[in-house]
Amino acid sequence: MVCDLCKKNEATVHITKILNGDKKELNLCEKCAKDKGELNFYSPIDISSSFTFQNILSGIMEHVGNIDKDAKKPYSYCENCGTTYSEFKQRGLAGCSECYKSFSEMINPIIKRVQGNIEHTGKIPKKLGRDIIEKKKLLKLKEDLQKAITAEEYEKAAEIRDLIRKIQNDQK
Repeated sequence: MVCDLCKKNEATVHITKILNGDKKELNLCEKCAKDKGELNFYSPIDISSSFTFQNILSGIMEHVGNIDKDAKKPYSYCENCGTTYSEFKQRGLAGCSECYKSFSEMINPIIKRVQGNIEHTGKIPKKLGRDIIEKKKLLKLKEDLQKAITAEEYEKAAEIRDLIRKIQNDQK
């Protein structure tokens, strides 16, 4: 596929923008993507390197700048693996899956601004779709149950508990 701007180089960056339901696609070569400013990489990246998730996340984090100085951080490191927020920001790589929870206050606003949401809302595989939806529903119900218990809404908590049991029994 040829770059939509220069019409010379091979397009290696594929951008899809959805604004107010209007979908626009743009296929760019790496040079045009950087020149156009669609991808703001402010870290030194070799022009021949590919655009990886780590590079994108690292570039976003670097572009945001001193967010960790301004934000009140509940954890400056991941309690599970010991990765610090500074290391995460610099590398663009999490040390483990718990890093995303530990640094959620700092990275969720960035992800939401870039992606439009902090949870995946796109297509899911047909074969696993029902299982994924059921698991998400169960997690949400368990969170609601904890909130109801904390708020001392025991009748509501009992209803949620019964619903959780029903779903779990249906899965067996």
